[in-house]
Amino acid sequence: MRLRTVLRRRQLDKDLQAELAFHVEMKEEKLRREGDSDAESRARRLFGNRTRFYEQCREVWTFVSIERGLSQLRYAIRSLSKNPSFTLTVILTLALGIGSNSAVFSAINAVLLRPLPFPQADQLMMLDQFNPQAKTPPGPVAPLRLEDWNKMNSSFQSITGYYTEDVSETSGVLPEKLTRAWVAPRFFQVWAIAPAQGRLFTDDEQRSGGPRAAIVSHNYWERTLGSDPQATNRQVRIGSTSIPIVGVMPSSFLFLDRKVDVWTPTSVDSPAAQSREATWFNTIGRLKPRATVEQARADLSTVQAQLGEQYPKTDAALAVRIRPLKEVTVADAGRSLWLLFASVTLLLLIACTNIAGLMVARTADREQEMSVRFSLGASRASVMMQLLTEAFVLALAGSIVGLLVATGTSGYLRALAQGLPRIEEVRLDWTLVGYSMICAVGATLLFGLFPALRGTRQGIATSLARTGRGQVSARRSLQWLLVGIQVSLSVTLLVGAGLLLRSFQLLGRASPGFDPSHVLTFRVSGNWAETMDMARLRRRMDGILDSLQALPGVEAAATALALPGVDFPSFRDVRIIEVQTDPNQKLTASTRHVSSGYFETMRIPLLSGEACSTDAKPMVLVNRIFAEMYLAGRMPLGYHIEVSANRFTEAAEIRGVVANAREQGLSQEAVPTVYRCDSAPNPSPAFLVRTSQEPLSMAEVIRRKIHEIEPERSVYEVLPLVDHLDMTLSENRLRTILLTFFALTAVSLTCVGLYGTLSYFVKMRRREVGLRIALGAFRREILWQFLLKGLTVSALGCVVGLCLAVGLGQSLAGMLYGVSPLDPATFIGVLVLVLITGALSSILPAVRAACVDPMKVLREE
Repeated sequence: MRLRTVLRRRQLDKDLQAELAFHVEMKEEKLRREGDSDAESRARRLFGNRTRFYEQCREVWTFVSIERGLSQLRYAIRSLSKNPSFTLTVILTLALGIGSNSAVFSAINAVLLRPLPFPQADQLMMLDQFNPQAKTPPGPVAPLRLEDWNKMNSSFQSITGYYTEDVSETSGVLPEKLTRAWVAPRFFQVWAIAPAQGRLFTDDEQRSGGPRAAIVSHNYWERTLGSDPQATNRQVRIGSTSIPIVGVMPSSFLFLDRKVDVWTPTSVDSPAAQSREATWFNTIGRLKPRATVEQARADLSTVQAQLGEQYPKTDAALAVRIRPLKEVTVADAGRSLWLLFASVTLLLLIACTNIAGLMVARTADREQEMSVRFSLGASRASVMMQLLTEAFVLALAGSIVGLLVATGTSGYLRALAQGLPRIEEVRLDWTLVGYSMICAVGATLLFGLFPALRGTRQGIATSLARTGRGQVSARRSLQWLLVGIQVSLSVTLLVGAGLLLRSFQLLGRASPGFDPSHVLTFRVSGNWAETMDMARLRRRMDGILDSLQALPGVEAAATALALPGVDFPSFRDVRIIEVQTDPNQKLTASTRHVSSGYFETMRIPLLSGEACSTDAKPMVLVNRIFAEMYLAGRMPLGYHIEVSANRFTEAAEIRGVVANAREQGLSQEAVPTVYRCDSAPNPSPAFLVRTSQEPLSMAEVIRRKIHEIEPERSVYEVLPLVDHLDMTLSENRLRTILLTFFALTAVSLTCVGLYGTLSYFVKMRRREVGLRIALGAFRREILWQFLLKGLTVSALGCVVGLCLAVGLGQSLAGMLYGVSPLDPATFIGVLVLVLITGALSSILPAVRAACVDPMKVLREE
């Protein structure tokens, strides 16, 4: 009804005018019948002011307030267009603040706030088994135990599991790497997602000896099958085996391991799955609709206790860990993102404070306009609304440009944050648009309210008096307060950026204990079935290493379970058999599986004993810190170590001691490490090849050689080791680069704000300065007075900012390497930088004040 009224307002206006005219004519006709000779003029006088009646009638119509708002909007646009430099400065400043803020928010929304892309994703839980008495981390679950949990619990709709392996797809000219996921029964039911084409696995296909079947990913369907609508009539060839495709998953199924191309069923009734010590399933469960995580933990704890009584040898010491799947997926990524969001929010506040200062100055320049509007009857509310409308126009324009900035920078953000989980889900959506609009409204209130209140608080007489000649100077304390806030927030950001920069520099200079240069890394596809014959698997690995070492340009080659310098969950309880220790005191060490040639390849010095060899007897090497901590005063060689793990418990002899290396990550100091000599820790270990030339120049030669000796296997993840190490620093680099950018931007805005405020201050006091110079004041005194004003504000802002930076430094403590959160060099450096910047920003307005021509100023006045 209201919309219809708005659309018909012109017709309503005509009808109202006709109605009023009708009433005047009726009165005029009545007067004529009464014999009045001046009926027309007397009828108009008796009826009253038609314009007033017209306006009173229109006041009750809904669209009047809309028209008034549109009128204010048009006036605001005209007013801003008359000062394009001011308008453009405000829009660009706000666009930078809102754009940066929205870009970081888009990452937070995608990674932390948005649910996982599965139906009722909050019901999905990750389950692990672990031994509370041991230092071994929680890990995969045995198939039989998984089935027991699924049958005996009362909190989950169903529980399933999966494990992955990298195999070769051999339908093309050359083998290509394919990531295959073996899935337990109920797998797709737990995810609550059905194939876009075809069907799920049948019960027969999930039994031992049943028919083969595969479900492929949407990416594989597009990439390899050419989006074939008849894909369920085709097969996927893995090695020498062809497997019928029975389904294609939708593009919306973003599995935890995004690299998985094919899902195939694995049976829990196979002979290999009958041992309760054979653990290989990553386990996922879906809670019942009204079940809580606490209830599920209590429930499965009871179930596992019952299994411990039934199977005391394998289950008595085990417990269950249950965590929401989203918590597992996001891990520690929230720390960096929330830090960046807090920093970019400070940047937005600085931008708003900067704009508020500009708006205050502009409002002060319009005091005569305001006084005229007051004298013509405008209310304070209407003038305030006009000023807020102008602020809203600026905020809306800045938000739109900022949204474009956020969209344009999302690609760079994904490139910088490629190590973060779910970062590929960052995109422009209505959540981001809504957030930007909220920022626009918030910015309007932040930088529009103060100028509106200040510009309308004076009465008519005061406003007119302030525009006269009698005013010598005016106090502009609000502008200086805004500048001080900008300085303090900038100092806070600069200290945070300085701490991260120093940390990153020290991290880059830290010696890893090995030489990553000229080392090429890659993997060769394999499958877990090969672990049934470990002797044959080791022969295959040793054969590949021998062939690689024979290549011209290859200096050394080795395999390892994990790449050196890349974090890997490998801490285990260890026991030195010949040394009696307190049973309550556990010895822990990082366990690394490496082949012969590893220490030569990585150039880790051998301090004593011998390096890894193909000796049939189990052997290990330890690093120096292990020998110093656990075998102090003893010669380590000849002692035997037993590692508590599901993979092996056989005691191995210490045959050598090597130098310390930062195997767990460049940002972590060396820890006690046990190197297990084993060339085949899994079917697809990491190969490390030291070359005499650029590593990537040998990639094709190595690929051809492996294809020659292993024609059905693919070579993948070919990358220099230095690039892997560089990727481990991606989150650290993301924090450092973005926080430094935000800090430098904040300082730039602060300089602009200080310069603009001091320039306006000089402009307002030109007459006073002219009079003082005319009366004999020295120009250097004028220069020093204005320069001191800028430095005083900068100094006070620094004091507040350094206090705030102390709190920020404490929150950064866990992200720093080799730097204290209260690092004096960083704090002093920032203080000096800001004071110098403040002086440079103040000197030009101060010089301008000192160069005032008193005669010219007095003539102008």
